[in-house]
Order: sequence, then C-alpha cells, then structure tokens
Amino acid sequence: MIVRSLRWRLLIAGGIAIFLALVVAWALMMLLFERHLERRVAAELEQDAIRVVAGIAIAPDGRFSIDEPPADARFQTPLGGLYWQATWRGQARRSPSLWDQALPPPPSAPAASEWRTRIAPGPFEQRLIYLERMVVPERGGAPVLVQVAQDAAVIDAAGREFGRELALFLALLWLFLAAAAWLQVHLGLRPLRQIPGLLAQLEQSPSARLPDDGASEVRPLVGAINRLAEAREQDLERARRRATDLAHGLKTPIAAAAAQLRRAGDDADHVAGVEKALAAMKRVVDAELARSRVAAAGRAAGRADCLATVERLVAVLERTEAGERLVLDVEISPGLIAPLAEEDLTEALGGIAENAVRYARRRVVFGGAREDSSVRLWVEDDGPGIDRAQMARALERGLRLDESGGQGLGLAIARDLAEATGGSLSLSRAALGGLRVELGWSA
Repeated sequence: MIVRSLRWRLLIAGGIAIFLALVVAWALMMLLFERHLERRVAAELEQDAIRVVAGIAIAPDGRFSIDEPPADARFQTPLGGLYWQATWRGQARRSPSLWDQALPPPPSAPAASEWRTRIAPGPFEQRLIYLERMVVPERGGAPVLVQVAQDAAVIDAAGREFGRELALFLALLWLFLAAAAWLQVHLGLRPLRQIPGLLAQLEQSPSARLPDDGASEVRPLVGAINRLAEAREQDLERARRRATDLAHGLKTPIAAAAAQLRRAGDDADHVAGVEKALAAMKRVVDAELARSRVAAAGRAAGRADCLATVERLVAVLERTEAGERLVLDVEISPGLIAPLAEEDLTEALGGIAENAVRYARRRVVFGGAREDSSVRLWVEDDGPGIDRAQMARALERGLRLDESGGQGLGLAIARDLAEATGGSLSLSRAALGGLRVELGWSA
C-alpha cells in the first residue's frame, strides 16, 4: 500500500534525496577540513623552516652546520613528531628528534622559489607531512635541501573527530529536513484531500460543481471533473426528458384506447383482460413520470414550510368523497422547515395521505416536529394497517416503484423523493391502530 501512496512516495523520495545530499556534503566538508588542516600545519612548519634557513652556516673549509635551530621541544625529543633536516653536498644536519633516522629525499627536487608540501611515509613508520624547499645560501654555490616534517597522525585524529561530530550534526539535520519535507508534502497534498468531500456533493446533486479557486496545479483536475459532471448532468437531463416525453406520449393513447374499448367491447372477459393490460401499461407510465419527478427533486434545492404545505393538502382532501367522512387533524409545529421544495413535499405527502384516507376508519393525523438536529413528518391512520413482513417488503431497496407491497405507488414515490433529498421513510404501527408513515431529514 505504501508503494501506491503518493504521500509515501514523495516522503521516501525526499528522505533518500536529502540523505544522499548530506552524505555528499559530509564528504566534501571532510575534504575541505583536511585541506584546511594541511594548510594550517604547513604555515606552522614554514615558521620552523625559516629558522632552519636562517641558521645555515657554511665554513670556509666546507663544513656545513645549522646555527640556532628551532627551539620547539618536540624537535629535541626522539620520535617527538616534529623533524627538520638540511642536506648540502652529501652532508646532512638533522634534529635530535630523528635520532638515528633521516628524512627521505623528495621524488623530485623542489623549486628554490617557494615551499612545497607533500604527505609521504617517513622514519619510525610514521606518515608525515613535509614542507621542502631548495635554498641557495651563497651566490653560485650549491643549493641546500631544507625539509621540515610533522607527524600526520594529528591531522588524521582531528579529521576523525571532526567527521564524527559532523556526521552527528548532519544526522540531526536530516531528521529536521525530513520533518520539513513531511510538512511540505502534507500542505502540498491538502487540496487533493479536499476533493473527496467535494465529490460527495456531486454524488448528492448532479448540478453541483467543484470550486476552481484552489491551487493552480489542481485546477486542471478540477476542470476535468467539472466537465465530466456537466456531461453527466446533460445526459441525465436528456434521459429524463426522453422518459417524460415517452410517458406523456403513451398516457393519452392508453386512456383513449381504454375508453374506446369500454364503448365498443362485447366480450366482457376479453374487455376485462385488455383493460388489465392497459392498466398495467398505465402503471408503468405513471412510474416513469414518478421517476422523473424524483430525479428533478434530487437536483433541486429548496425549503418547504411543513405546516403550510400540509394545510393546503388537507384542504384538498376534505373535499374528496373519502375525506368528507374522516377527521383530519394537523399537529405540526409552526415554523418547521423541510429541506426540499414545496411541490416535492406535496408530492411525497400526497401519496401517503391518499393511502391513509383510503384505509382510515374515522381519523387521520398529520404530525411533525424537530427532534434534536432532524426534521420529522408523519401520517397516522386508524385503519387496519399492514403487518411487519409487508412493511419490510414495502421498503426493500431495488423494488420497482409499483412493487411496494400493499400501499400502492404513492408510498414508493414518497420514499424515493425522501431519499433523493437526503431523507428517509419508515413504516411502523400507529398509536391509532393503523399505519404510521414517517419522513425524516437530518439537519
């Protein structure tokens, strides 16, 4: 899973890149440090070498000597780590620190104009840093090879100590830079983390679009998603219009055929069979029209006044033949607002109310209230109701709208309208003894 994670890919790649960069930096800084130490040692040796050159003395009889050599105690101590040697015409004068050893001659004679530095093996199996130069004490005379050397172990020890401390520092720096890289990746991927939440809005409403005011790198992706959503919405709208047109186009001919059949038919059984077929076709047409309304409700946003909507519905029901014989009570809290358009709420409650009025004996109650952060609307009747097995089948997902068991097409339309607007529909036994149908929306 780590390989598939863009975050981990960036973090691992960043951590490796930072580590390699710090390793290269460590190597270069060690090289610079060693060069700096060598220059410092060479500068110190040059001071001693000048003392040796200043003490060169050649007697008239050809004897060669060094007067007042460098006074550092290490030159006087055998194997002291500091050595000097002057060679002229086969005669060599050297520091007591060399004891019975001698500094090896350079591979090639150094110039007489400047000091030359090299690192090479020396006496006592030591690795030495040499400072060498050819000096001409007398015009036209033979040159004197002046050599001053120091044990390179001092440089090596200082380099190792510096390398350990530098490695520890760079390790801490790597941790700090890795944390900074994590923060950078975290902030850089923040626009991508917001996309799933925005896509959830597209799932709820095809008309929703992603905002294009984010990072410039994410805008092409947002634009592509918005174009895809727009194409999907247009396809849905075209499909809805075709379904609506087809349903309306079939509804009138079906009604006309049924009317003609009733007037012209002689065979009662044959007429009844054809009427059943036409009724089935009419249910299919009504179902497609209901689906179109549900699709439109899912795209539309609205706020319906529950009390006003129910009162208008009750006023219509009271004028019907079934409603005239019933008591229709409205028990809805004033100011209760449902999150859907008023026509959709009327459509949802209309089918439920028609079923309640049809099966009620004396009374139907329309109730509604806000409970915590949700809005609840319900319709109760004192009719026979339905058993729990039928309730479960009526609300089973995947059924066609005309297969909702016992309560007809209106219950299915109400359920789908509620779900299309983010709500739900539930069935239960009413306190009046009949069926209680409840619609609910979470705020």
